[in-house]
Amino acid sequence: MIAFANNYFYITTKSSSYIMKILPDGVLKHCYYGRRISNQNMDYYNLYTGYSYIVPYMINNEVTTMDALPQECPSCGRGDYRNPAVVIENADGRRVNDFKYFSHRLYRGAVCLESLPYLDTDTGSAETLEIILKDLISGVHVHLFYTVFEDIDIIARHTEVRNITESTVRLHNIMSLNVDFEFSDCDMISLYGSWGKERTPERYTLHHGKATVSSNKGSSGHHSCPFAALVKKDTDEESGEAYGISLIYSGDFEIGIQVGQFGGTRFYAGINSENFSWKLQKGEIFTSPQAILTYSHEGLGKMSRNFHAACRRHLGACAQKKKHAIVWNLWEAFYFEVNEQKILDTINAVRDFGIDVLVLDDGWFGNRENESTSLGDWLINTDKFPGGFNNIIERCKSNGLKFGLWFEPEVISSESNLFKKHPDWCIHIDGVAPMKSRSELVLDFSRQEVVDAVYDSMSAILKKYDIAYVKWDMNRNITDNGSISLSNGQQGEHSHRHILGVYSLMQRFKKEFPHIFFEGSAGGGGRFDFGILYYMPQIWTSDNSDAIGRLQIQHGTSMVFPPETISCHVSACPNHQTGRVTPFKTRGDVAQLFSLGYELDPNHLTTEQIELLKVQVSKHRELEGWLENAEFYRLKQSSDCDSCAWQSVSADKSRSAVLYVTQLTKPEKVGEYLHLKGLDETKKYRVLPLKIVVSGNVLMYAGLPIKRQYRDFESIFFEILEV
Repeated sequence: MIAFANNYFYITTKSSSYIMKILPDGVLKHCYYGRRISNQNMDYYNLYTGYSYIVPYMINNEVTTMDALPQECPSCGRGDYRNPAVVIENADGRRVNDFKYFSHRLYRGAVCLESLPYLDTDTGSAETLEIILKDLISGVHVHLFYTVFEDIDIIARHTEVRNITESTVRLHNIMSLNVDFEFSDCDMISLYGSWGKERTPERYTLHHGKATVSSNKGSSGHHSCPFAALVKKDTDEESGEAYGISLIYSGDFEIGIQVGQFGGTRFYAGINSENFSWKLQKGEIFTSPQAILTYSHEGLGKMSRNFHAACRRHLGACAQKKKHAIVWNLWEAFYFEVNEQKILDTINAVRDFGIDVLVLDDGWFGNRENESTSLGDWLINTDKFPGGFNNIIERCKSNGLKFGLWFEPEVISSESNLFKKHPDWCIHIDGVAPMKSRSELVLDFSRQEVVDAVYDSMSAILKKYDIAYVKWDMNRNITDNGSISLSNGQQGEHSHRHILGVYSLMQRFKKEFPHIFFEGSAGGGGRFDFGILYYMPQIWTSDNSDAIGRLQIQHGTSMVFPPETISCHVSACPNHQTGRVTPFKTRGDVAQLFSLGYELDPNHLTTEQIELLKVQVSKHRELEGWLENAEFYRLKQSSDCDSCAWQSVSADKSRSAVLYVTQLTKPEKVGEYLHLKGLDETKKYRVLPLKIVVSGNVLMYAGLPIKRQYRDFESIFFEILEV
């Protein structure tokens, strides 16, 4: 609900209130964001604090300072020395702005963002508040958008800068949101990582100054996720206050928390300003990425479930509820050594397993024998596949399978026909040897002719063959940032224009091939964000396919993203990344609550493993109908890594599934009770495989007994069924 009265804006969701006030001089002050409160007598909350003899500021004859005033859109160069929300370089070259309230409007529904992914609603259940501020110095208008999804405690935020003046201005900084709090005794949580170790939760105490997570790689990256949470000191999984932000964006980003000199905390998110500037001509509009903001007074778990609900109900491809197929990916089975006969033999081997799609990964095109060549040449290698894909697809169909294919659309090999024909199409600096990584260069997607050419070459394959699944990879970060197609004064626009080109290509494929299920990937989980999930409802979570290594990765990923978007494959042992040997049952159990798949040579499976595999697939079929709307709980991730436990609970609380994995056996521990979450206290549940019947309150408060007779890396999978 959104209301306006007595110069106050009231935004109310099921559990939270967000309140702003227009001050007498036009500054838009942030008053409150937190647990839902009454809208009455808000003048009592309108305190002016933080007198500074160095930087005074008068409001109604009360002396305060802009450097302490909580604001919705902090200006630059006018007494607030904290991080500004928007920085506009005026016609005279100065970066000084003074944003004051101009007007506002309220309307039903969500805002449609042209060229960018966003939260949408086809039910009209959302409401949007648009507040227009005027920069008294440049004359430019700044539009702040608040789209409210009341039932799931989500506020979607973005910013537009509209140049209504006669002059050209330059935008140097634009945040999608800014929230100022009066408190600062808090922690920040982010998800750091690297290749094979993505999205590891890290919690640290705030300090005076800035704490940021960001990327300048041209993508959100393995090393950081466009998410951060501001949490109170006593906040844990199921209790305490948490404020979460995640950007619906896949390019260069920054999310920061800043504690000012007078205390108070500024929480902001938007495009990384390091490589960004934007020339804004008369009449032009720049739109920031959208950010998802949520509040929970029930700990990190509820924060996560709010994010999950936003994704499932309102985010593009994820809200369309496409069936998540069980795939058999051939990468770790054969790597580049693929050919028609091997795949035909694989089809024969897996045809009775209950698999949906066989996915041919890298190595099928051009002269692709290794990673040094042929990217961009999306033509079938007829030495490996003399009949094209016709024989393979027919064999798949006759055995109840569909066929999928791997592409890496955004890059080019210097050893490729495409590069020989168009060497200027990659991101480069004229006269300077480009940096190479994996023998790849990045195509310049800020150029429409490049985007069109990639579409034409890929779509030719997709139109010719009956392909049901595409794995869309991206194994390269951007270097030599800029474009030969942009003027000297526009090079700061390249990173954003590039990701807009990526989005436009994804949108085109999504529209032209609605029957194809697209899975995102970027060297594994190097671009796992809501921006990609708008176009592709599932992302390959990490190139680290080791089940034990995946525990931490999937645990951290679930802090923001719902389990069905998290692609998890059962792979070979010893594992190809870590060398670890893990029971086949554990490998299947770790993937079971997520998007289950397989990635290994079926000819190397034992009879016992094949039978277990069939059980895993059958069980996933039984679970998948309710898992896509289930509430997810992180029950345990011990600091000493002795065990991990997750739980999914159906929407009607009639059933639940629990995974428990022993990571490190400790002889002094003979057992424990695992306290379940989210069940109905009054219902009776049968617990399998324990074959006991108990009430929900027993399972949640007394706990589920775990006998510590398991060895390292062993798992147990419980089912909780209402009787």
